[in-house]
Amino acid sequence: MKKIDKATADRYSREKNRYTVLYLIVWFAASFGVVLFAESLSTVTLNGFPFHYFMGAQGAILIFIILLFVNAKVSDQIDKKYGIDESKNEQISYGKTLDH
Repeated sequence: MKKIDKATADRYSREKNRYTVLYLIVWFAASFGVVLFAESLSTVTLNGFPFHYFMGAQGAILIFIILLFVNAKVSDQIDKKYGIDESKNEQISYGKTLDH
């Protein structure tokens, strides 16, 4: 497996951590933020239900699933940006050697 210099590895980690924090903020807002403002959000309806009820019943779960897919896509793009190749890592995990 290709070695990455420390400066590049630090930039990679910072970028991955920044996105992780962003996902956690979105998750927190979808899960707990709606509950905190449930009374004021009760005037807004979505599919015939009050917004806070919809988010508690289905919306938070949908946002979580969407975040999983977004995280996978963004992580793949970051990996490609820093030269981390998943197919080569897979070959190494099967015990095959790579020629550079």
